[in-house]
Amino acid sequence: MSQENVELVRAVYEAFNRRDWDAAFRDADSDFEFTIQRGPHAGTHRGREKVQELIQDQASAFDLWVIEPEEFFERDDLVVAFVKFRLRPKGSSAEFEIRIGNLWTIRNGKGVSLRGFPQREAALEAAGLSE
Repeated sequence: MSQENVELVRAVYEAFNRRDWDAAFRDADSDFEFTIQRGPHAGTHRGREKVQELIQDQASAFDLWVIEPEEFFERDDLVVAFVKFRLRPKGSSAEFEIRIGNLWTIRNGKGVSLRGFPQREAALEAAGLSE
C-alpha cells in the first residue's frame, strides 16, 4: 500500500505544478490538515477547501512556482518527500530555491495531513525514519 501512497503524493505535486487545484485536492480528506512551521501562514490549517485556498493564494504571488520531489521515504501510512521549490516572485527576474521536507499522512487512499519541515531531517524523525 505504501508505494500507492508515494504515487498519490507524486500526483499531487504534479497537479500543483500545473496549478490544477481540483486534481491536487481530489484525493484529500474533507478534514485535511496542513501545518506550516514558519512564515506568515505558520500554524495548522484545517479543511480541504481552506487549505486549497491558502495554497492557491501562496502560488498566486509567483510567476514560477514549481515543486520538484527529489526523494521519497515511506513507512506505513506516512510518506516523507524531500522537495525543492523553484520560485520567481511576480514582476521579478530573480529565481530562488528552497529545499524542505514534507510529511504526508495517507489513509484509505486519501491525504489526511501534510506537515512542512524547514529541515528535511526533521520530517524523517517525525515519521520515525532515519536517513
